[in-house]
Amino acid sequence: MFDSLINTLLVVAALYVYISLSRQVAVRQNNGAASLGEKQFGLPEVIAAALLVGWFSLNVTASLHAERTVFHTRDLIMTGAFSLAVLLGLTSLLQFRGFRVLSLGGFSSLGFGRIVSTAAVLLFAAYPLLFAADEISHWFLGAGSSRQQIVEMFTGSETLQQRVMIIVLAISIAPMTEEFIFRFFLYGVFKRYLGRGAGLVLNALLFAAVHVHLPSFGPLFILGGCLTLAYEWSGSILVSMTMHALFNFLSLSALAFPNLLPQ
Repeated sequence: MFDSLINTLLVVAALYVYISLSRQVAVRQNNGAASLGEKQFGLPEVIAAALLVGWFSLNVTASLHAERTVFHTRDLIMTGAFSLAVLLGLTSLLQFRGFRVLSLGGFSSLGFGRIVSTAAVLLFAAYPLLFAADEISHWFLGAGSSRQQIVEMFTGSETLQQRVMIIVLAISIAPMTEEFIFRFFLYGVFKRYLGRGAGLVLNALLFAAVHVHLPSFGPLFILGGCLTLAYEWSGSILVSMTMHALFNFLSLSALAFPNLLPQ
């Protein structure tokens, strides 16, 4: 009974934090403090976003109809290389179109200490919501495995080389590329044409769907929303990148040291 009360209070506190962030972002935009003088995304970015969404949708559909497969080292290499290629392609497009990517993404707006501390606090605030979403998913879907394939691959890997590659992908390449693609680019396009609220929801849905793992869809949807609000509120994509990296690091640490950290 006492544990349930504590968990409920933590969820309420987490909701308060992120609702407050959302309100502050809305106030800034209503006051005209956002994107003044900044070049706006246009048709070329819409086409690029549509191609990305179409590609992700095809992959999700194919994965849903395919038999369960086992990831290998070459799959990790290909995933990392493809993600970096997409990031490079989007950056080149934006630079060619005259966007100041570093300024638009807030890469230099905050110092290192501010980025890390902000990311840590906001991730800590998000965890009650993630745990609540995970419990709801278990309640609806039963006691099936909530581990994504990459997590199962990490726990089942037998070589140090493979584990090192997974760690590098999870705490460096994946946070950098996914946050740039989903939060900086796709959310930017969605928000430009659909509005902030609809853009956030659509972006979080897509972020959760591309991981192609139904038991973790709810928590990943909440995580995507929290990362988007963190980016919007802080004005720096580095904050959401750091949050994402910390989340993956803590998740892998819990797997690597199951006797020290809760699963």
